Amino acid sequence: METDLDRIKEITEEKSVENQEFRVFLKRCDLSSEEIDSIVHRLYDEVSEEIDCESCRNCCRELRPVLNADDIERFSTGLHLSAGEFKERYLIECGEGEGYIFEERPCPFLKDDGCEYPDLRPEDCISFPHIQKEKFVYRSMEVVKNCSVCPIVFNVYEGLKDEIWRRGR
Repeated sequence: METDLDRIKEITEEKSVENQEFRVFLKRCDLSSEEIDSIVHRLYDEVSEEIDCESCRNCCRELRPVLNADDIERFSTGLHLSAGEFKERYLIECGEGEGYIFEERPCPFLKDDGCEYPDLRPEDCISFPHIQKEKFVYRSMEVVKNCSVCPIVFNVYEGLKDEIWRRGR
């Protein structure tokens, strides 16, 4: 199990072509989307028991979650700001109708390697690393991007390759 963030980033860069080839393989393999989800969820459970997100927080340093209207309302209320003030102070639009992202990285609410306002976190943060959701195959492009950021994603993706790709070669 690899947990060193520098090593994970290095390995992910070395395996960029392989990771894309595996994405294509997943879409065409004989396993159903549900079967792949089942394997991914099992691997996620195994890996996430070994890796503590609370001590890592690399996602808070490297990624910018998409905030929806409910997220903005929750933050605004919690910080005693209007939605407009919150947006102006912290956010930028991330695309037409797609929502907003934090203007700066790392997250402006990352303090001493923890979330300053854990009860206000956006849904995108709460559900990260998203691999525990259904339809893994259809989100594999985002998974590949997150391999270099999140040790859980990296180890699950490598485990998935070992389990259904490398063994079949």
